[in-house]
Amino acid sequence: MSAVLDAITTKPGFSDPARDSQKVFRVLLDAVARPGTIAKTPVAPEPPAGLSTAAGAVALSLFDFETRVWLDDKVRSDAVAAWLRFHCGCPLTTDPAQAHFALVGDLASAPPLSAFMQGDPRYPDQSTTLIIEVPALAGGLPVEISGPGIRDTALISPVGPTAEFWAAAQDNHEQFQCGVDLIFTAGDSLFGLPRSSSITPKES
Repeated sequence: MSAVLDAITTKPGFSDPARDSQKVFRVLLDAVARPGTIAKTPVAPEPPAGLSTAAGAVALSLFDFETRVWLDDKVRSDAVAAWLRFHCGCPLTTDPAQAHFALVGDLASAPPLSAFMQGDPRYPDQSTTLIIEVPALAGGLPVEISGPGIRDTALISPVGPTAEFWAAAQDNHEQFQCGVDLIFTAGDSLFGLPRSSSITPKES
């Protein structure tokens, strides 16, 4: 009965799940390969309140019945849980250390990056990818990034992350190949920041 109710009340996902997932997945691959480069999602699902279009598209492309998903308090709601359950079939977890993916709507109250699944030298891919919702992908505290996929250095400045967060993100990089990967989302746009990227405070 609950599945029937979900089908009736849940907001739409992709109109063509197979093709749309492939389109978004290609954008995500490019975003991870070219860290800090802002990209627009090629299709626009209608996620419930608490999720941007980009975060919803990422969820529909990456989450499935085998991926445990952690939601922070700002994202977590009955509507979001029902939407993810109906469209993705993903189990939700309350333990960030068990999450394959995390949806973070408020960095200020989120657990530290080290609290999420880090992987290990044998299975570095068994780690959490955090999808971090921010008000905007530019206009915040600027930091320089370098590493694979970046020519020399690049500048990123999503609104929300603090100097303390960026220091933790650099600590995350320094344990490469282990560590978490980050995807920042705002509106219908996103950029990737994999653990392979080094982070340096911008000189004032």
